[in-house]
Amino acid sequence: MADFYYLPGSSPCRSVIMTAKAVGVELNKKLINLQAGEHLKPEFVKINPQHTLPTLVDNGFALWESRAIQVYLVEKYGKTDSLYPKCPKKRAVINQRLYFDMGTLYQSFANYYYPQVFAKAPADPEAFKKIETAFEFLNTFLEGQEYAAGDSLTVADIALVASVSTFEVAKFDIKKYANVNKWYENAKKVTPGWDENWAGCLEFKKYFE
Repeated sequence: MADFYYLPGSSPCRSVIMTAKAVGVELNKKLINLQAGEHLKPEFVKINPQHTLPTLVDNGFALWESRAIQVYLVEKYGKTDSLYPKCPKKRAVINQRLYFDMGTLYQSFANYYYPQVFAKAPADPEAFKKIETAFEFLNTFLEGQEYAAGDSLTVADIALVASVSTFEVAKFDIKKYANVNKWYENAKKVTPGWDENWAGCLEFKKYFE
């Protein structure tokens, strides 16, 4: 069983939990207390010199960065390649969506909300505009599409649903983006591990109350 160092409220951690569920891999979950500095302890830094969450250790093989972990789990344990197809073009679109999630969508969340939540900084309207722009892009990607990349559920949907559900508990109005909202409502029903994802979202929600 792979060791999984995580925080339940973290969107990247939740995307890995859902991916593991989708491929039938049980994770030995190890909660890390960032406030107590557990991620900076020498034994954890030895596993992951970047000391970030999530981190996976699978039979001695250590990996971090959630989207890399998602792909690894599917490639190693997936009974089919449906979540990350071998076709170069299909895979390229999935990769684009994963990088969009990491560098644009989730990044916009971090840039706007984290300073308010963790540093008690005032809201930055310019950072909020970047969230709206990110959702406009996603809304365009999803025009006429039931899934984020292709015609079935992939790791791209799983990563994006982890991020979008976090925006929901932060009270961002997803319904303004019709294509995103329609995709999201479907993703809640078809994504393995959604219930655990939502439980983690509710844990994160306390920062916004």
